[in-house]
Amino acid sequence: MKGLGIGILIGVLFFGFSLILFSIQHALLIGLVAFLVTLWTNGALPLGVVSLLPILLFPAFGILDIKAVAPNYSKTIIFLFIGGFMMAIALEKIGLHKYFSAKLLSFFPNTPTGIIYALSITAALLSAILSNTTITLMLLPIGLYLTQNKKLKIRFLLAIAYGASIGGIITPIGTPPNMLLLGFLDEHNVLAPSFGQWIILVAPVAFVMLLTIPYILSHSVKNESVKEIDTTVPLLDNEQKRLIWILCALAILLLINTPIKPYYGGLGLNEKLILLGFGLLMFMPKFGFLNWEDTRDLPYEIIFLFGAGFSIATAFTKTGLAADIAHKIAFISHMPLFWMFLLVALFVSFSTEVTSNTALTSIALPIFYEFAKEMGHDGVVLMMISTIAASYAFMLPIATPPNAIVMSSRVIKVGQMAKTGVIANFIGVFVVAIVGYFVWR
Repeated sequence: MKGLGIGILIGVLFFGFSLILFSIQHALLIGLVAFLVTLWTNGALPLGVVSLLPILLFPAFGILDIKAVAPNYSKTIIFLFIGGFMMAIALEKIGLHKYFSAKLLSFFPNTPTGIIYALSITAALLSAILSNTTITLMLLPIGLYLTQNKKLKIRFLLAIAYGASIGGIITPIGTPPNMLLLGFLDEHNVLAPSFGQWIILVAPVAFVMLLTIPYILSHSVKNESVKEIDTTVPLLDNEQKRLIWILCALAILLLINTPIKPYYGGLGLNEKLILLGFGLLMFMPKFGFLNWEDTRDLPYEIIFLFGAGFSIATAFTKTGLAADIAHKIAFISHMPLFWMFLLVALFVSFSTEVTSNTALTSIALPIFYEFAKEMGHDGVVLMMISTIAASYAFMLPIATPPNAIVMSSRVIKVGQMAKTGVIANFIGVFVVAIVGYFVWR
């Protein structure tokens, strides 16, 4: 009850302060969002329950009617996410993720620096296709086992958490903010990057981050000793080999479906249907790997979280709050473009430290969309920068699920994470802004 009371108090405070600058309806919306964000952060109610509250609260407070809220929980982009999770469940069920982890870890030397890079890159690559929460939970015991040196343990666990957050941006399905951006662009009939285009665009960001962050983590522990690691790669059974062929077929289909203008227009297939189709393929008798009972492992609360994020974005747009906020911060439009990108990335990255990156993205997208309408392609770049920056919060345990998971080990203190994380935050901000300015434009 204490957490719920804190949420109500913060919502009322935000409502009161917002009345100074905004109309009553807009202040109510800001107060409700503050209430939801607080509950997402403090865990007073289950994630899925909080994510369903907009269906009740928005109509009750006159923000949106039920017909405008409910469709946000069944947007087409959500079914791409469901298909991806069905494949992820199949991969975990037959143990293929253990093979991939062992394979990747075997490529690096048995030194503190080598292990930190191995853990970061392994977490990043797996988080590109699986939940970064799942990957962090899977790699956490490995990070704890590798050494009894507390200093090294801290670095190993941070390498896992930061690698998972870095890798989540690599594909559209890697982390919820990516999906929110694509869903928002689709909703507003703005040309969004395809699956393959997205990977090409963000690859420079992920590459630079995976070079620099592990280096920083390993800088002060290079001479520490670690135990020998068993890097034996398990043999693949027939089921695992079959799933690898299916994953290869999916990758090839997504690749040839990716338009590379002006040379190649792709197959023109809907990627949402491709991912959902391959997900349903996992249930085919004698071909797939799942039965319906396995769907209990689907993260329904994350699906509801998507719906809540889309609902918040819809409310900000339809009530005019996004346009009002955009008008009030219009002064940034007079800044040089690079400094605008840098300021937005800085604001989003550090704001995400104290709130859900999904919730923050759902708030930021409609605001920056108002700028996008005037900036053309640069406006879409601005929205991408804000989305990627929302995943690059490394300071506090409440910022991202991977941070919270490694903090649960009780090995790391908040101050230790914040000290390293603030450096990672600034690096992420500059990398995203520079790539956005010089590459994405």
